Amino acid sequence: MTGESFDYDSGLPHDIRPAGSRTNDVSTTTEFTYATPYDRRRAAALVRPHGDGPFPATLYVHWYEPAAADSNRTQFLEEAEAMAARGAASLLIETIWSDRDWFLKRTQAEDRRMSIEQVVELRCVLDLLLDRPDIDAKRLAYVGHDFGAMYGVVLGSVDPRPACYVLMAGTPRFPDWFLYYPQLEGEARTSFEREMSDLDPIGRVPDLAPAPLLFQFGRSDPHVPVERAEAFFQAAADPKALIWYDAGHGLNEQAQADRMQWVARQLDLSSL
Repeated sequence: MTGESFDYDSGLPHDIRPAGSRTNDVSTTTEFTYATPYDRRRAAALVRPHGDGPFPATLYVHWYEPAAADSNRTQFLEEAEAMAARGAASLLIETIWSDRDWFLKRTQAEDRRMSIEQVVELRCVLDLLLDRPDIDAKRLAYVGHDFGAMYGVVLGSVDPRPACYVLMAGTPRFPDWFLYYPQLEGEARTSFEREMSDLDPIGRVPDLAPAPLLFQFGRSDPHVPVERAEAFFQAAADPKALIWYDAGHGLNEQAQADRMQWVARQLDLSSL
């Protein structure tokens, strides 16, 4: 299936409904929900510096780790507030995997359709963010962890609006994870791998060029072995960088510091 799979009506209203806000010395965080093309609403939080802008921005897409308290749009909240202190806005969004039970409820029969719909939702949320007059559409970063990294690659392969990407602990092929459960064997497994192959990030990551890429991986990640991580990185086009950490799938504080500094350079922010 080709890029037309990810087409949608960009004229559909976002129907943004405020859900509260809070302000500190450097930023305001506004919670809201918005409509998607699939008759469902998603929650999000916009963290923006005080002032009129236009501000460079980052779209943050969280990981899936149901045992973790931050397996949702709160994962990058602290980071977004720190970036606001340097003059950047951030959008933190809900995804299909924000539901902790999502992985066990889904099936391989749904995975392709669900993946395409998730990418369309990411495209729609870019519309929502970049339609704002206080956002600089030419200075947009994408930061994704785990599934957030993988779907970010698919997004970037069909939508060139992000200017740079941080890809945290993603695996190069969707079946690497989707075959954890339910498990398939024999022809059923081969058929599923074939069905998903044109969506796999390893085949789409070259299409993100010329956007700079930063890959972050943990050496003790049980979900992304070193050989998979290296293959993913090697498939990407320049400019690209890879940083390894003595960490597991969640990475660590040094990864956060490196990521913030790299994004700040790409968006031409003040030094972090």
